[in-house]
Amino acid sequence: MDQQTAEAETDARSADDAEHGTDTESGRPRWPRRLRRTALALVLVLLVPLLAAETALRVNYTGNPAKGTYTRNRDAIWLGHAWVDGRKSDADVTALAGRLKETGIHDLYVHAGPLEHDGTLPKSAYPKARRFIDAVHRAAPGIRVQAWLGDVLATEGPEGLRLERPATRAAVVASTRQILATGFDGAHFDLEPLHSGDRDYLTLLDALHRVTAAAGVPLSVAAHQIDPLPAFHSIWGTLTNHPKWWSQAYFGQVARRVDQIAVMSYDTMQPLDTLYGGYVAQQTSLALEVTPKSTDLLMGLPFYHENRFGHWAHAETASAAVRGVRLGLSRTDPGRERFGVALYVDFAATEQDWRAYQDGWVR
Repeated sequence: MDQQTAEAETDARSADDAEHGTDTESGRPRWPRRLRRTALALVLVLLVPLLAAETALRVNYTGNPAKGTYTRNRDAIWLGHAWVDGRKSDADVTALAGRLKETGIHDLYVHAGPLEHDGTLPKSAYPKARRFIDAVHRAAPGIRVQAWLGDVLATEGPEGLRLERPATRAAVVASTRQILATGFDGAHFDLEPLHSGDRDYLTLLDALHRVTAAAGVPLSVAAHQIDPLPAFHSIWGTLTNHPKWWSQAYFGQVARRVDQIAVMSYDTMQPLDTLYGGYVAQQTSLALEVTPKSTDLLMGLPFYHENRFGHWAHAETASAAVRGVRLGLSRTDPGRERFGVALYVDFAATEQDWRAYQDGWVR
């Protein structure tokens, strides 16, 4: 074989190796050129919209909130289970009332559950509830004490509450009658993970609202965030099996069935406070657009400090959330009366959190 023929065969083998992913010098597998190009294209398809969205959030955090975008005295706070199981004393209630006195807080969501997976609620879960309710009414007249009830839904795993079962929904309704008979001033539900478009949840809300309306008390729910991009819950659900967000239309369907809806506007995966604040501003606007003026809309403020996937304490601050809420309110409906913020959660709150709420929102 002459040298020219040998070189030609070597070049042919190299081209064949490149096409099939083999490095001729090392013998190690190598991605084919077409596969590398496809992977790069996929990265760009995902990365470019993400960078554009993050830039939009940063821009969304700029500007100045409108004058008068402060508390409407319809705010709320989530309280832990210690208030109804005997760990908190009357002295603690007095201290809580003192804390609330100069704020805009009107509702306490006190954890009185969780519900059992069949929808029932054992009375042993809230043995000191009546005592707590009476103590709050004495120490802070005008403050409503709502029962915070919830459970894990069996939407992404085998265990949990199944809303598709009529018997389970009927049990949740019966549990609500039971908790209201204890003396609570309302019922607040937090059922997760709740997928966008769940018709069984809407059916449950219709039944629950009949009960709370007959009792003359509010029905309140904690709501998932709204799609930051069109149909984002579908895309994210396909990739992770955890849709997380609701469509804006579904959020509106829920809001029309309740007296009060509190957006869990935290655990957003945002890495910077400016991006988080812009995200909250966007969520505020999206929620305002579809919430009836007859429904209280509350935006959640993070009063807790964790570092994990989905939540960075240095980014998701109460001060960034307050500014975001005011910006969203200013741009969308600055005169909305039935509007406020909801603080999550009392047992993890710091003095800095309270100051951010007080200085930024209460004034």
